[in-house]
Amino acid sequence: MAGLTAEQRITTPVLRTSWLEAGFVHWRVPTPSIEALLPAGLTADVHDGSAWVTLVPHVMADVRPLGLPLLPDLSGVLGGCLPDLSSAPEINLRTYVRGPDGGDGLWFFSLDVANTTVAAAARALVGAPYFASRLRIEREEGSVRYAGSRTGRPEFFDLTIQPGAAIEPSELDVWLTGRWRAYTKHLGSLLVTPVEHEPWPLRSATLRSCRESLTAAAGLPSVGDALVHFSEGVTMVCVGPPRVLR
Repeated sequence: MAGLTAEQRITTPVLRTSWLEAGFVHWRVPTPSIEALLPAGLTADVHDGSAWVTLVPHVMADVRPLGLPLLPDLSGVLGGCLPDLSSAPEINLRTYVRGPDGGDGLWFFSLDVANTTVAAAARALVGAPYFASRLRIEREEGSVRYAGSRTGRPEFFDLTIQPGAAIEPSELDVWLTGRWRAYTKHLGSLLVTPVEHEPWPLRSATLRSCRESLTAAAGLPSVGDALVHFSEGVTMVCVGPPRVLR
């Protein structure tokens, strides 16, 4: 269940990675709006009478699939035409759900990543809605700017977050960030994938600017004031093998 630490140990991860420079931009959303967008078998998880959606821009770094060594940085090879396989900016749009197994977790409306190989592999393996995108993360005057657009599509985002002081997370903060499984729909089946990592070291944060079309593209209603967090990240992320929910 939602909490500071993972509820399960993953002894044979299919992927090890780090999630760094993470922003969390959370909005309350009417529960019926979320329910209408979920596949059969999932229901919206609710806190204080509301469903929530969150944009999470971050850097996926130190990628190591199936126990292999760190993937190479090829960005300096052949005139820079090859990608850095070990690291890529990513932004995901997610909501909070309960599954038919009784567990709680995440449902992703979209995951944009600056690596076409990762996007194609994740879609093929578990049906995760990955999109290849052009993304960048910039530090500027004490703030972090996350910006990008989907390759060959109109969807875009441009948001600037100013990190604040470290916080002791509230019950809601933990509910929004301490999630340990993700659900996906693939080839007609509902899959669940577990994840384990150390607790997020959270900071308060201010959303200095936000322009984005990802929420509208997902079919979500207009969003209001945001609750915002920032984290330097977690470095011991283990993603377990997905399983089919019957």
